[in-house]
Amino acid sequence: MPSLRDALRDVGFTLDGVADCLGERASRALHREQAVPADLVTRTTTAPVGVLVRLFTLGRPVSASALDRVLPGWDVDRLARTGLVSVEGDHVRTLFDLRPYGDEQREWWVLSDLSEVMTGRPLPVDHVLGIGGASTTLASWTTRTPVGRALDLGTGCGVQSLHLSQHASSVVATDISQRALATTRFNAALNDLDWDVRGGSMLEPVGDETFDLVVSNPPFVITPRSDDMPTYEYRDGGQVGHAVVADLVRSVEQHLTPGGVAQLLGNWEVPEGGSWEDVVGGWLAGTGLDAWVVQRDVQDPAEYAELWAGDGGHRSGTTGFEQMYAAWLADFESRGVGEIGFGVITLQRPRDGREPWRDLVASTGSVASPMGPSVAAGLAARTWLAEHGDAGVLATAWQCAADVTEERHGRPGADDPSVILVRQGGGLGRAFRADTVLAAYLSVCDGSLTAGQALDAIATLVDASPETVRAQAVPQIRDLIADGLLIDPTD
Repeated sequence: MPSLRDALRDVGFTLDGVADCLGERASRALHREQAVPADLVTRTTTAPVGVLVRLFTLGRPVSASALDRVLPGWDVDRLARTGLVSVEGDHVRTLFDLRPYGDEQREWWVLSDLSEVMTGRPLPVDHVLGIGGASTTLASWTTRTPVGRALDLGTGCGVQSLHLSQHASSVVATDISQRALATTRFNAALNDLDWDVRGGSMLEPVGDETFDLVVSNPPFVITPRSDDMPTYEYRDGGQVGHAVVADLVRSVEQHLTPGGVAQLLGNWEVPEGGSWEDVVGGWLAGTGLDAWVVQRDVQDPAEYAELWAGDGGHRSGTTGFEQMYAAWLADFESRGVGEIGFGVITLQRPRDGREPWRDLVASTGSVASPMGPSVAAGLAARTWLAEHGDAGVLATAWQCAADVTEERHGRPGADDPSVILVRQGGGLGRAFRADTVLAAYLSVCDGSLTAGQALDAIATLVDASPETVRAQAVPQIRDLIADGLLIDPTD
C-alpha cells in the first residue's frame, strides 16, 4: 500500500505537475490568491492532477467516483478515515489545504487549514497558515550551512522545519497552538521526517537547551489588546506593541551555541520623529550578539491597519473591518507611533569574548533569491572584519566580486563624471557612491595588490599623504567587504 506522499508523487501532484496542469496565467493568478482562472481550467478535467488541484488547492467539491480513480491505494473511504475529506452524497470536499512545495533541492507536500479564499469566510482564531509570504521570506533568508541542532520557534505548519531537515542533524519545532502542533506532526509524517515537536510559548519548551541555528516566524503582528479584536494564534503574541519580537531578541542569546545564529522576522514601532535604528538598537543593548538587521518595508499606521484588519478574510466596508481599523489607529496613537517597520533580523553569538558587531540597514528593493547564501557570506565577512580590523583590511589583496558593475553619470559634454556608482548584482543589490580615491582603488582591485599597497600608490597620484587616503578609503572598503562587493580571492 503506497504512502500518501508516494501516491501524490506518482500521479504527478508535484510543483511541475500542477504548473503544467494550470498553465502560466492561472498559476500566477493563484499565487495572487485569485482562484477563478484555476477554477475554469480544472472545472471539467478528469486528469488526476486536475482533480487533486480542484479538491485540495481550490477547495471545490469533486465527485467521489472521480476521486476514487485518482490515487491508487487512497480511495475516498481511506481519505475520509484519515480525516482529510468529508463525503457529502456523491461528492467529496477537502477539510484541509494540501499542496506540493519545494525549493531548489527538494520537494515536499504541506497540509494546512483551508484559506479564506477556499471557504469564503473569515478565518477561525486557531487557523493554521499554510505557505505564505512571510514563511517563504524567512526560508529564503535562512542560512543553509550544515548544523547540528536547529530550532523552529513558532513552527505553524512546519514549513521552516522542512527546510531545516536538509541541513540540520536534528530539528526541534515548537508552537503554542495545539492545532499547529498536530499539523506539524502530520507534515513530518507525510514527508517521512522525524522532528521533536513540543508545545509551549516562545522559548519555554526548550528550557536551557542550546542550538546552532534558531529560525522563527514569530507572532509579530502588532495588535490592539481589545475585546473587540480577534486574537489569531498564528499572528498575535498577546503583548503590547512589538514586545514579542523585542523579548525574543533579548532572550535568544542564551539558547545559541558559540557561533550559533538566530534568524527571525519582525515588526517594530517607530515613534514620531524617531528612527528605526534606535528602536531595534535598543533591543540589542546589553546583549553580546552580533546583529545584522535589514528593514524591508515601512508602513504608516493607516496602511498597517488596512493590511491586518483585512487579514483573515475580513472585508473592507464591513462593520468588523471598520471597528478593527479604528482600534489599530487608536492603539498606535496612544503610543505616539509614526511608522511601522518590517524586516529580517539575523543574530550571531560570537565564539569568543570580542565586542559584537552591529549593522542595521534599510533595503527595500529586490534581493537575491534565495538570500541565504548572501546572508551566510555577509555574516562571515562582518565577523572577519570584527576579528581582523583595519590592519587586516589593508594587508589583504581584495578583488571585486563578479557581479559588481560601475556606473558613471555626468553632465552632457563634461570631461569627468559627476557621480560614480558601484553596484552589486546579487545579495541586497547595494549601490555605493564612489569618490575619486575609491574609484581609483576599485579600478586596480584584482587581487594582485594589498589594499595598503594600492592606496599608498593612489596617494602619490592624488598628491595626498598615505595616512589621509587610508583614513578616507578604509571605511568605504569595509562596507564593500561586508556586503560582498569585495572578496578575498584566496578563500
